[in-house]
Amino acid sequence: MEENSVISPELEGIEEERIEKTLRPKTLEEYIGQTKVKENMKIYIEAAKKRGEPLDHVLLYGPPGLGKTTLSNIISNEMNSNIKITSGPAIEKPRRLSSTSYKLIRI
Repeated sequence: MEENSVISPELEGIEEERIEKTLRPKTLEEYIGQTKVKENMKIYIEAAKKRGEPLDHVLLYGPPGLGKTTLSNIISNEMNSNIKITSGPAIEKPRRLSSTSYKLIRI
């Protein structure tokens, strides 16, 4: 008897969330693919660090699965800063936003 299993992109608990975090790369060196994007981001990050300033605004967009969230977390980690993630529909109502910076993922 075969079990009917549904695969969902949503995390199914704390354990799954912990595993997900350990699998994602934490630095640009660990990030595989998108060489041109990595080269550009490395320059932007190094320049911002040398100026002693935060990184200018970064907008990542594209279809699911390209690594937007992963790259955003890497940028945050490389800049030693916190990250708040949101999506396009969530920012349609400006009252939902605060003065912190957000990563916009266009879905």
